[in-house]
Parts: sequence; structure tokens; C-alpha cells
Amino acid sequence: MPRTPAQSPDPYYLTQNLEPIPSRANFLSMTRLVLGLFAASLSAAAAQSSWRTLEPDTLPTARHECAFVESGGKLYLIGGRGMKPVEIYDPVTNEWTQGAVPPIEIHHFQPVDVDGRIYVVGALTGKYPHETPVPEVLIYDPAKDAWSKGPEVPVDRRRGAAGVALRDGKLYLVCGIIDGHWDGHVAWLDELDLKTGAWKKLPDAPRARDHFQAAVLDGKLYAVAGRRSSAKTKETFQLTVGEVDVYNFASGAWSTLPQALPTHRAGNSAIAIGSRLLVVGGESEQQTAHSEVESLDVASGDWETLPALVRGRHGTGVAVLDGWLYTAAGSGNRGGGPELTSLEAVALREVF
Repeated sequence: MPRTPAQSPDPYYLTQNLEPIPSRANFLSMTRLVLGLFAASLSAAAAQSSWRTLEPDTLPTARHECAFVESGGKLYLIGGRGMKPVEIYDPVTNEWTQGAVPPIEIHHFQPVDVDGRIYVVGALTGKYPHETPVPEVLIYDPAKDAWSKGPEVPVDRRRGAAGVALRDGKLYLVCGIIDGHWDGHVAWLDELDLKTGAWKKLPDAPRARDHFQAAVLDGKLYAVAGRRSSAKTKETFQLTVGEVDVYNFASGAWSTLPQALPTHRAGNSAIAIGSRLLVVGGESEQQTAHSEVESLDVASGDWETLPALVRGRHGTGVAVLDGWLYTAAGSGNRGGGPELTSLEAVALREVF
């Protein structure tokens, strides 16, 4: 039975149902066409295979709505639905080891490394769809393999599934949702001074969003991807946000870029690398989690499509270490499953 383009965009398909070739010249022309298309398909496949699945002797605990972050030359997988231990990947030994379990269930958060300690702010806890915001900052110290509590989040500004970024000794908590997946997505921006523990309200973003990640580049905070989760109206996956909102620390004002995110999705990872903002994976109305990796050059404002993940995933993070970009765990489909254990990496020189 002949294959369709969706099943196999290869020379076999391309040569099906062709008219008889009446001459040697046409035959050679068609042969060159087919070989050219075959070479193009190989090039496309090579581009897609830049990410590779690593195979350590042990695998981490399957989890999603977790976080992944670099600290002190190792990679830390933290949180997720249920009580999950911290798991640490060492690229030198290619091994996973286990650390301490958080004091409570934490999920839907973006961690940041602050001088060798990992800060968790704007997390959710509890079960779908009415997950509740964690009331304080939680801090994991890898050197001690121990958790502690930091400043409380002001009662009237608590939310989860928010973007978090670090700049000049201050944490920035942007947007998020108050009532899990049900309702209450907000456009708030808050600043936490890590020296004093004091919170400060900053101007609201142009639009609310949740289930996304933020990044700081060149004196600006970028809020990209996400959605306005609304299980209340049965629109958990539909209301994705394509606009990229940018807060300028110097002027204290927000703006929106003219170029929207090419592939709208939420539950994505994001990271700043040089002058680029990368958006990795995510979920939307499609059944399978997104494998797309897209890069915004903040200098030119242009988006570029980078090699896709081996396995689409959402509800995790990405981390950079020694010239490699890593991601691990997450969910392979929209929603809760299957929870993944795999670890992928790509050399930055292969994508930039």
C-alpha cells in the first residue's frame, strides 16, 4: 500500500504515481530531482538529530511539572507532582544520585541558582485543578543536601506557575495563576531583594499568563509563551499566549515585541544564552508534547527554528553546563502523562 506524505516523506513516496518517463533526459532530470529531495530529507533528519538521549546507568524518578537547573557544575531535577526527592546528574560521571525530599509537594515553578543555593519561589502544591500557591520561598542547599525556608510571599501576591528570573541580587516573579488550573491568572510583577527579604510591587505586564518561564537578557525581563489556564471554562490548553512582553529595568516600563512566538505553547522551558532567548518544548491542544525549540535573537528581534528535541516534553526545565544544553523528565503528552525519565543534551556549537 503506498505511503502518504504524513507517513513517509521519502523518495519512495515521491516516485509513486508518476507518468511514464518518455526520454533519457527526462529520466536523468527526474533522478536528480529525487536524489536532491532525498539529500534534503537526510539534511533535515540530521538537523533534527542534534539532540541526543544520554544513557546513564541509573535513571531519575519519572516526574513532570518539575524543574531542572544547574548549580555548581551539576544538574538538579527538583519537585514535580507528588513527593519527589531532589535528583542530581553529574555529567563527569554520567550518573544520577538522590538528595533530600522537599518539605512539601512542590510543582509548577521556575528555580534559580543564587550563589550555589537553589531558590524556589512561585510554586504550587496540591492536586489538579485547585492547586494552591506555596506561601514562602523554599531554598535547597546542595552542599548540605538540606531544605530551608526563606521570606514569605505577601498574602495578596501569592500565585504559582509563574516566571522567575534573577538580576543583581534580586528575584523577579512575573505573572502566574492564583487558583491552580482553575482561574485567577494575573499580570503581576514583584521584586524580592535577597539581602533584605523585602518585596516590592512593580508595574503589571501587558497581559496575564501562566505555565511559562521568564529570562533576563541585556537589562530586560522577557515573558514568553504560556497561557491563561481556565479549567473552569474547560479551556485548560486553548488560551495560549503568543506575544512576548518585555520589562525594561532602566525605564521601569513594559513593551510588547512585534514578532510573536512562532509556535504558541505553554508548559515550556526557557533560558537565556548570550543574546538569545530559547523556548523549548511545551504543551498545547495537540496530544503530543511539543518538541520544537525556537530562538529569539533579542538584538535583531528575529526568531529562528533550532533542532527539535528527540522526545517532545513539557513541565520541566533546561540548563546549560560546559557548552551543552540539557533537559530531563517532564511529560510526553499534554497533561499528566506519560511521565518521562529520559535525559537529552545538545552541544551549543551544533545549534548556534
